[in-house]
Amino acid sequence: MRQKLIAVTLLLLSTTLLAAPKPVAPDTLAHSSALFLAGLANDGKRTVTYRAMARNTHFFLEEPAGVTVYVYDGNEYKKEAFLRGTKLERAVKKYSK
Repeated sequence: MRQKLIAVTLLLLSTTLLAAPKPVAPDTLAHSSALFLAGLANDGKRTVTYRAMARNTHFFLEEPAGVTVYVYDGNEYKKEAFLRGTKLERAVKKYSK
């Protein structure tokens, strides 16, 4: 009976550990990026959900309100437009033409 209990416990522990999500945070982060992410989360008071995609010289950031489009000038991405109520795929398609 004791061996079964140990086996079940080990099984549950291994399943729990294997199911845990892996961290995606980078090893280093630019100060400006850290401030931007902290601002999005309102210094930890709000959960942030977004999707992002880069295509050619454009970077797209989708949030619940719409998509912000940035263009790369060879040095950094600068805000080009905000497409209110637009989804990521539609914005990418619009700028891929």
